[in-house]
Amino acid sequence: MKLNWNELHTKSNYLSIFRIFLGIPIFVYTGKFAENPELRFLLFGLFFLAYITDILDGYLARKFNEITEFGKIVDPLADKVIIAIVVIQFYLTDVIPEYYFWIIILRDVIIFLGGIYVSNKIGKVLPSNKLGKATVFTIMLFFLAVIFNRDLNSAFVYDSLLYLSTIMCFISVLVYAYRGYESIKWKKNETIQKS
Repeated sequence: MKLNWNELHTKSNYLSIFRIFLGIPIFVYTGKFAENPELRFLLFGLFFLAYITDILDGYLARKFNEITEFGKIVDPLADKVIIAIVVIQFYLTDVIPEYYFWIIILRDVIIFLGGIYVSNKIGKVLPSNKLGKATVFTIMLFFLAVIFNRDLNSAFVYDSLLYLSTIMCFISVLVYAYRGYESIKWKKNETIQKS
């Protein structure tokens, strides 16, 4: 499947690209967070900005009829970049469990490679769905629980969001695999009917 690079020039895609570049300050400050917890408010602002741009790019794409194949790639890619940066830095600074690091990384690798496989089979990008966005939301909530853990002083909040986001990761992979399977099956049936 070939991308039309002219599709890049939309408001929604610019926001997604901006979100990717937000990864630079997020990378810097998550790396310093363990030694300087006062950065939690700055990190909260960066996480909030990333989340708002995630909501806005989808809204603008629908409002101005700017849904593109490029956008279907760059929007979830931006989510994955931000999440990967945070989870790697948190893992390296020992503020999250090792198993959680591997769950997040493997989820994104599976979905990324699966997305390439499915798009090659059906000739278009399988767009992210509400469950995928909900999963990202629960992961971001857990990240907030990490940076505000000292303020919350509550193992219940931390553990609840840890387990919830972990469960959502597994469910989202299973649902994505099912959607991919159904899309490929539908494409095969369509090809048979046309032949």
